[in-house]
Amino acid sequence: MFGLIFDVDGVIADTERVNAEASIKVFADLFGVQGVVRSDFEAGLGRGAAEYVRAAARVHGVELSDEQVEAATEARQDNFLAMLRDKPLPAFPGVLELMNGAMAREDFRVGIATSSTREKSKAVLKSAQVPYTQMAYVTGSDVKNKKPHPELFLTAAEKLRLAPERCVVIEDAPNGIEAAKAAGCRCIAVTNSAGREKLMDADRVVDSLVEVDLQILETLLK
Repeated sequence: MFGLIFDVDGVIADTERVNAEASIKVFADLFGVQGVVRSDFEAGLGRGAAEYVRAAARVHGVELSDEQVEAATEARQDNFLAMLRDKPLPAFPGVLELMNGAMAREDFRVGIATSSTREKSKAVLKSAQVPYTQMAYVTGSDVKNKKPHPELFLTAAEKLRLAPERCVVIEDAPNGIEAAKAAGCRCIAVTNSAGREKLMDADRVVDSLVEVDLQILETLLK
């Protein structure tokens, strides 16, 4: 039996662009900080909303209290959900094909594991037409420790009733790769959010999930 676990942001759909736009608006609206750009958030990729916000604050030398971070993450989620309602995000090429192919097989189990909140990730999954109700589904709302801690992927493997060593995680960020490997999972990284050179700790790096099929997953796990 094999497990296939998908991260959401930057793996299933191009949410990192929208995350950045939603967050840049927060820095302007709440803190009066102009000139924030997408790359300012890179150190916080995959580590949950609070670390995402803190990453750009550090770049711009802004000291934020815990209360300000909390207000920023709430505003960021509101902005994100509004943007998604205005313009739904399709799934990246190859995502639904890989999911549906695995779900059609009796020897594969499929899960979702994301540092994002349940509300925000569910909006992305619905937008991308992912059949998430038929999968194991773990979010940042369900765990105490965010990536690069392995708790998220250990919990997903547990929900799939599989040893982590029987699971392949699909990730897009160094923090996610570190978490997957720490959990004992195999990891395929896709270059949707970070350059190939930052993803080399994964077992395999691809430019699109169109390049990945079930045979590749099986080979990684054997």
